[in-house]
Order: sequence, then structure tokens, then C-alpha cells
Amino acid sequence: MHCHVFLTGPPGSGKTTLIQKVCDVLASSRLPADGFYTEEVRQGCRRVGFDVVTLSGNRGELARIGDYFSSKKPVHRVGQYVVDISSFEQLVLPLMDRFKSTIKTINRPVCVIDEIGKMELLSQPFVLAVNKILDNPSVVVFGTLPVSRGKFLPIVEEIKHRQDVKLFNVGESYILCITCKCVNSNNTIFFF
Repeated sequence: MHCHVFLTGPPGSGKTTLIQKVCDVLASSRLPADGFYTEEVRQGCRRVGFDVVTLSGNRGELARIGDYFSSKKPVHRVGQYVVDISSFEQLVLPLMDRFKSTIKTINRPVCVIDEIGKMELLSQPFVLAVNKILDNPSVVVFGTLPVSRGKFLPIVEEIKHRQDVKLFNVGESYILCITCKCVNSNNTIFFF
């Protein structure tokens, strides 16, 4: 039986949009859920970076085009973007730690992770936290993975081939408009 659900697809295919819609369903169902999604930051018509947004609404800088990067911290680059690992870790790691602590008291919480991509994988503590959560059988992970383009990302390939992962390829048509229709008493997400 698959425990975790991941969406994959090229940039702009609708992965984050689907994540947000499922998060709305989870919130209205009052199911235990926590996590984050990545949101574009635009200035006019131009994308200048990405922020991480938690399900509770907290926001932190993930990356900016070099000219828009505000931090004096060490610089990590992915393409034209400067990645703020410190900001990412300050927001996401405590959230994942809190999430891990609720595992002991709540049955099958849902952990939302959008996304496990090049920028996020610059954080080794994040990689360790993801692996720990995926290995916990009492957690359902709902997340996104990038399409491999060029550089091979070992953890992404490992996740795609796990026995407890169901992978959906998001195309231009939003994988036939997948929506989260219901959640049973075991907090299993059903997709139609």
C-alpha cells in the first residue's frame, strides 16, 4: 500500500497549485497537517525569486535573482537565483521538528513538502529531516518533486522509486484535474 503521494512535472505545470488546493481540503477537513509550499515572488511581470510559505501562513525568503538578494549571508546559487539557506532552514526545520513531535500523539498526520528540489536540497539538515519523515510509517507525506533536467538529484530518484510512494506526473492538464475528494478515518488521501 502506498503511504506517500508525490507530484512531479516541469516548472509551471501546476504542482504547487494542486498542493494548495489539497491543503485547502485538508484544512476544511480539520485533519492534522503541517508543511510548506514554495511561491513565486514577482515584481511586475518579472519573477524575481521564491518564498517558502508554511500552512500556518508564515513566510520566508528562499531565493532571489542576484540583484534582489537582500542578505549578507553566504551565497549559494541555482541558475540565476541566490538561495538563502539560512532563511529556509530557520522557517522549515523547526516546522519539521514540531511535525515530528506531533507524530507521537496524532494518528497519521499529513506532511506537505513543496518541493524537494535543487534549492531546498542545498540544506543537508532538510535532507535528513525529509528522510526521517518518509521513513516514519505513521506519517503521510504529500509533496512535489522536480523533473530531472540535467543534474541528477539522488534523493529525488530514491523517493521516486520507494515502495511506499505513489508518483503522479502533472501535465498541462493537471493530471486530469486531480483533486483530493475525501479522506478516510485513517487519514489516507484518495485521488481520483
